[in-house]
Amino acid sequence: MYNQAGDFFEDLPLILAGPILRHTEAKSATVLIALKQACQVELKVYATTNHGQELGNCLFEGRRFTVALGTYLHVVAITAISPEGDSLTSNCIYAYDLKFTCADQTLLTLEQALCSNRFPQDSISYFEHQKPTFVLPPDRLEDLHIIHASCRKPHGSGIDALPILDSLIASTANQPRRRPHQLFLTGDQIYGDDVSAPFLWVASHLGNALLGWEEQLPVGQGSCTPQELAPGERSQLATIEAGFTAGLHNKSAKVSSHLFGLGEYYAAYLLAWSPVCWPDAFPPGKWVSSDRQTLKTWDRAVADLRQLIYTLGKVRRALANIPMYTIFDDHDVSDDWNLNQAWCLQVLSKPLGRRTVQNALLAYSVFQAWGNTPEQFAVGQSGKKLLAAAESWSLSGGKDVAADEAIANYLGIPKCDPHTGLPNFILEDGVLILKRHPEALTWHYTITSNCHEVIVLDTRTWRGYPADKKSIAPPMLLSPLAMKQQLIQPLQKTADNQNLTTFVVTPTNVFELQVIDWIHHWQLKREKVFSTDVGDAWNVNFEALARFLTTLCEQRQQVVILSGDIHYSCATRFSYGAIPHSPKQSVLVQLTASALKNEETMTRLVHTSLKHWLLPEKVRRWLGWNHPPKMLKVSGKRLQRRQAITNPNWHCVLEWIRRQPTEKFPVQVDISTFIAPRNRTNLRSSWLKLLKFWEYPWLRDGREVVGLNNLASVHFDFSDTNNCYQIIQDNYWFSSTFSTEIVYSRFATNLQPNQYLLDEFLIVGSGDFS
Repeated sequence: MYNQAGDFFEDLPLILAGPILRHTEAKSATVLIALKQACQVELKVYATTNHGQELGNCLFEGRRFTVALGTYLHVVAITAISPEGDSLTSNCIYAYDLKFTCADQTLLTLEQALCSNRFPQDSISYFEHQKPTFVLPPDRLEDLHIIHASCRKPHGSGIDALPILDSLIASTANQPRRRPHQLFLTGDQIYGDDVSAPFLWVASHLGNALLGWEEQLPVGQGSCTPQELAPGERSQLATIEAGFTAGLHNKSAKVSSHLFGLGEYYAAYLLAWSPVCWPDAFPPGKWVSSDRQTLKTWDRAVADLRQLIYTLGKVRRALANIPMYTIFDDHDVSDDWNLNQAWCLQVLSKPLGRRTVQNALLAYSVFQAWGNTPEQFAVGQSGKKLLAAAESWSLSGGKDVAADEAIANYLGIPKCDPHTGLPNFILEDGVLILKRHPEALTWHYTITSNCHEVIVLDTRTWRGYPADKKSIAPPMLLSPLAMKQQLIQPLQKTADNQNLTTFVVTPTNVFELQVIDWIHHWQLKREKVFSTDVGDAWNVNFEALARFLTTLCEQRQQVVILSGDIHYSCATRFSYGAIPHSPKQSVLVQLTASALKNEETMTRLVHTSLKHWLLPEKVRRWLGWNHPPKMLKVSGKRLQRRQAITNPNWHCVLEWIRRQPTEKFPVQVDISTFIAPRNRTNLRSSWLKLLKFWEYPWLRDGREVVGLNNLASVHFDFSDTNNCYQIIQDNYWFSSTFSTEIVYSRFATNLQPNQYLLDEFLIVGSGDFS
């Protein structure tokens, strides 16, 4: 069907994906939208009355032309502001509308642009006026509601949890203090690697149709188009030609359908966020292979994709009605992306590897970064120049060498040394950093409201690779320079505002399960760093971890860390105190939400009581030094043996917050709208249901993690008794027994240090910290 691109797009609505509400604050609102033809788009933001039911005066407006990224792909992130400099306020519901002026001067309303013969109706509103709406964060912390999640693999097992957001918004749409205020997707919004063959079949054909030209990928001594690289047969190219490491250690299936082409990465975003461009049917598996196992894998992947497609309407409506903020992790490009210096040397020196990274980052810039930081894409800024280069690249059919070079520069991809062919690094503060063009975009950013600030970190492109160790040595996830730019400067900028609660988004977890720590350090000793992503965690470079923790705790007394990545959800509390004993204490609460759609047998098992029976998470303790940054894990036995430890500057304690018993979803929903008809008889964990003991609640409900596909809601409760806030994370998922209802479990803890554990630490170790 994609082969006749004109006929295919003729049946589609003007809007291929979106509208997606992006960076929204008191002075501006930004909406991202992808169209099938060039348009001038007008955005207007309205006040509402009667609890959002009726439209009021127009407050903000903006106009912008789309960027032609392909013959049938025209994208714009349009920002509306007040002509008089007015501001939006909290506790009010606002609506927005879009109008489209096509090249032939045809005018279309938002409702018209959403519909076509193939899609006669598609509502993206929770109100009769049919306009999407939003609210700003409140003035009081106890009214703030933040949604966060990560890791949404299209063919991942289980039911996609992101559509649950639609139900959360629908049930509170007319209540500005209870409605979700912001959505943070903390990594792996798409998967460039670990792609199923049916998904690649769609993405490759769709990508080619979107572009309207065939990209020539550098392969061997020549070139080939993405469509010439068949689904399921890309392992050798990904590993040998491109240098990617995701397929190492007998994991070639993970890269057998790796995305390479620019059109494929563009298509991945349209397919992840909108039902419009999906085909009505997938080709039968027998057209692809006669191998029995390949056929079985194909059919299973198609079933999982159909489940994703079935609820994409809910996803689309939700994303239109809540400000969304994102940051990449690894899979947005490829697994292990920039893991260590060896990865950079291996991939960025190979033409196919370099092109793939560039294609992935360009797609990320358009579909994610533009909405995160629209100011970088204003006239005269690097983002605007990048879009112009991307447009020139597409108009030339991928032959404009100057545009290609400009794209690499603005994306921050280092040039290669002409003598060695290896990417260039610079030495800064004793570590190596990828050398980038002075006008390269930055991916980190900060957003601020009246009650909170969120610092979103780029832990991928600003890594510090040890200059005096092997190239596979674990890096600093933030080099000293990045630590200053991304963390210290934003923290100092708002240091005098005591009313702000600080959130830090770091895609990779600061603290993980103890067994994961053991595995990482064991694999590091064996130099098996690519088998379990050793280097993607803070826990294997203690200098960087110590610097990160002390920076946060010296600058703030309370910090909430949002993270994902690890395919389970949990909560931990980190209490920090200075030595000698002083009133200067801090607390970091880490809230993890993962995965939206990527549960596996192992995550289902750790979801149960088996995890805390066999490997319970115990309290962990460290001592730390500031100059140079260093931390040492200390057991209670070591302290009791009175082993002398010289002049530590601080001590800290980590405890895991137990999740509360499972509760029913507080909103009445029709579960049939979440489960595709063909999948209703294929219930999750059916192999486990054959075992009678699996039905017992005391086994199904673990106490430490949520291992099923889930979505997290974070909010606060103020306790007059303790005069402090309690932070609460509710994780929503589909019942693991019959998949007939949505349930949730709560993690809750006080947002203050655990004084008892800190004092206990000092008492046990008294006399040794000389």
